Amino acid sequence: MTDIVLEWLLGNYIEILGAILGLVYIFFSIKQHILTWPTGLLTSALYVVVFFDARLYADMGLQAYYVVISIYGWYFWLSGKKQNEKKVAVKTTRKILWLKLAVVSIALYALLLFILSNYTNSDVPHMDSVTTALSIVATWMLARKYIEHWLLWIFIDAFSAGLYVYKGLWATVILFIVYTVMALLGYLEWKKDLKSFEAKN
Repeated sequence: MTDIVLEWLLGNYIEILGAILGLVYIFFSIKQHILTWPTGLLTSALYVVVFFDARLYADMGLQAYYVVISIYGWYFWLSGKKQNEKKVAVKTTRKILWLKLAVVSIALYALLLFILSNYTNSDVPHMDSVTTALSIVATWMLARKYIEHWLLWIFIDAFSAGLYVYKGLWATVILFIVYTVMALLGYLEWKKDLKSFEAKN
């Protein structure tokens, strides 16, 4: 039994390390700590490899996007705050922005589905496209500190956990179940911060 576990650990060490760093990333994200971004960058770099091996090509491309958006988020969280602020303030998403984000999400989904269906051997093109399109939007919202990004993540993470069960990525399944719970906690934590900011202004 010990040999089987050891063999599994050695065979999946990149996924396991990515999962551990992913938990650290979400913790920092909830706390609005600047280390959110370098930790997220490392997590994403590892998951490029994991998802390539699993033939989840849209998710692999998403991780490459995360590397880029991590650099942007890092910069924005450092430089985007106003003079009298210690950090960039949490804000709500206005209706017009929701409409724009919905259009972007649908367009991304359609583009990804076309690519995956016609140019890859993906066996889950619809599910992979949905999670990837919404994740691109949600991560941009995180970088800009829109609180509702947590609501998107609750759906994305729960949906993704089911997808990874199908693909047999068990360390990642556990990670995304935890992500789902932490996304709910993140929403509640950011909501407190938002109320505190609104009370001062």
